[in-house]
Amino acid sequence: MTATGWRAQQAERTRAEILRVAFEVAAAEGLEALTVGRLATALGMSKSGLFAHFGSKEALQLATLELARERFVEAVGRGALSADEGLPRLQALCDGWLRYAADEASRGGCFFTAASAEFDGRPGPVRDRVAAILGEWLGALEGAIAGAQRLGHLDRKVDARQLAFELHALEMAADWATQLFGDREALGRARRGIDERLRAAAAIPVKHKKHTPRGQKRATVRR
Repeated sequence: MTATGWRAQQAERTRAEILRVAFEVAAAEGLEALTVGRLATALGMSKSGLFAHFGSKEALQLATLELARERFVEAVGRGALSADEGLPRLQALCDGWLRYAADEASRGGCFFTAASAEFDGRPGPVRDRVAAILGEWLGALEGAIAGAQRLGHLDRKVDARQLAFELHALEMAADWATQLFGDREALGRARRGIDERLRAAAAIPVKHKKHTPRGQKRATVRR
């Protein structure tokens, strides 16, 4: 390896370590808690050395958001893509989010629930990126709902955007109650609420399902 290649590799490792620590701080205390001075102290670096990797607090916040998005997609999205299209995929997305929130509970809960509350009234690139990432999540829910409607799992008359909004609202409310009140039952209540909402949106009531057309997998809403 050339000296230039070695330096580039070292710089990449240093940047990854900075972002790892930045994510931990932001997950627990918010993106505004990210300061060059604090991270430099935590990492044993000079402020100038850390600043050279990002250039500004805003750039550091944006890079931390991207890392948080990657972790969210890995935790929630990858597994859902392996589920059958339609209702199974929609349920996998919701289950994935609930597991993610439970796993992150001790570190501050859902990163994006906290970030949206922190930046919703503060115009700028960070707010715009938070909104875009949450928009992707709502789009994934809406797309899965539409897929379930195409396959006859959910009633075609259901407003997909409205249902996605309601499912997301249950998720965010559960995260809020877990973090603010320490409510250990909140995520379970969200799961029951999601299942009840999907049962109400089912194309055919579960108790009446007696026949599945040949070649088509039956999708059932959990009781």
